[in-house]
Amino acid sequence: MRAALQEARSARGHDDVPIGAVVVDPAGSIIGRGHNEREARGDPTAHAEVLALREASVVQGSWRLSGCTLVVTLEPCTMCAGAAVLARVERLVYGAVDPKAGAVGSLWDVVRDPRLNHRPAVVGGVLAEECGELLRAFFGPHRGLPG
Repeated sequence: MRAALQEARSARGHDDVPIGAVVVDPAGSIIGRGHNEREARGDPTAHAEVLALREASVVQGSWRLSGCTLVVTLEPCTMCAGAAVLARVERLVYGAVDPKAGAVGSLWDVVRDPRLNHRPAVVGGVLAEECGELLRAFFGPHRGLPG
């Protein structure tokens, strides 16, 4: 999660929401990294998780990331939760809960839907306070609140 937090901090340089993600292979090596780049790329799909999964797929030489863990600082949205399922990650670890758009138990539970053919294990709340603080610090000034 510390590596994902470092990625999240990278998003601040281009006014993107500070969310970071890493993909860890079964040996414990980081094979994919990403932070939100929607503003920087002008791409609505440039979420941290999608970028990290894309990089990991290139490194692995396959879209199947079996045995890998996706670690992200904020509970994934429906698109990113779906991408984790489609990539066949073994485990999804996230920090802060997203009550407005979370799709790993908050608003929806895409990753545990029994109708899907793959369901990663989920670990939530890892360094949640630190992950949440990074988001609060970003959104405070954007909403006219003290940062």
